[in-house]
Amino acid sequence: MKEFLPTLRGASRGAPNSIFKGDQTRSQLIKNELASARAANDAKTARLRALRLEKERQDEAAAAVKPAIAPLKEKRKPIRRISG
Repeated sequence: MKEFLPTLRGASRGAPNSIFKGDQTRSQLIKNELASARAANDAKTARLRALRLEKERQDEAAAAVKPAIAPLKEKRKPIRRISG
């Protein structure tokens, strides 16, 4: 039964860095995942910025073509004063 149980002594007989290899691979996987998420977010931001700038250009072009019409003032209702 003892031959099936892992021991620290048995683990240390291999390469000295073999103990930390699992931690290093997990750390590298997390770094790669974060980098890909960051790249996807940057691409989305660039796409949305381009769409916003295009819409602003279209709005400016439409405003330049259409003459500006001043809004009409509403007539004010006369104030009824009650003398008393």
